[in-house]
Amino acid sequence: MLRLGGREFDAQEPVIMAIVNRTPDSFYDQGATFRDEPALARVEEAVSEGAAIIDIGGVKAGPGEEVSAEEEARRTVGFVAEVRRRFPDVIISVDTWRHEVGEAVCEAGADLLNDAWGGVDPRLAEVAGRFGVGLVCTHAGGARPRTRPHRVAYADVMADILRVTVGLAERAVSLGVPRESVLIDPGHDFGKNTRHSLEATRRLGEMVATGWPVLVSLSNKDFVGETLNKPVKERVLGTLATTAVSAWLGARVYRVHEVAETRQILDMVASIAGHRPPAVARRGLA
Repeated sequence: MLRLGGREFDAQEPVIMAIVNRTPDSFYDQGATFRDEPALARVEEAVSEGAAIIDIGGVKAGPGEEVSAEEEARRTVGFVAEVRRRFPDVIISVDTWRHEVGEAVCEAGADLLNDAWGGVDPRLAEVAGRFGVGLVCTHAGGARPRTRPHRVAYADVMADILRVTVGLAERAVSLGVPRESVLIDPGHDFGKNTRHSLEATRRLGEMVATGWPVLVSLSNKDFVGETLNKPVKERVLGTLATTAVSAWLGARVYRVHEVAETRQILDMVASIAGHRPPAVARRGLA
């Protein structure tokens, strides 16, 4: 079972996490949801399209202008509180690696801390344990926040992913994070080149076999762009293909920009797998 906020998801129920960036320089939407009203409209749209989780981020992942913890909190804390007020049933996630920000957003109503940088601040897991919220444990290959990989190498990338993420997950539980609220993430593009991210996708079943629910953050990433030689705005088809493969291999949560398209992909895979009946089944029955 996966339990986040006040909701429970069974083993065959894929979960969509919609990205809402509170940054002026996000790589994909170029700051479209930096201001409050467009961001709140994005939340409403994502929920209506089938997102169960809203993932709010105050610092873009890549290099750029320095963003202090105080500024990150300013961009996210009040927004978390407003999303909680307007959408009481939605699961609120915050993408942060800083324990100070994690504490502030949990006080404002966050249900999940999405640590995309692999526990670089070990106190973040302590915050999750103290508040009893969920935690995403990600493999980032030891990379520092907001840095790009440079000539990174692994003897076995999946073995390293498993060692790091399972270790982080077990530590989180020891600190009080509910076991059913801990997810592991292979960290596509984080501390990895394109071949590493492709291999992580191909071998995703090994993560699923650990028993920890697996989150994948694939949406329009560089490994998709390099694989297909496509710029950021032309990576949706590659993202959806990777999503379908990940769903077939057993991933549970999908962090995405395109919610409606992802919902169709996940529903189709679930129906092929026999976990979901067709929405309509008239052909050959009349």
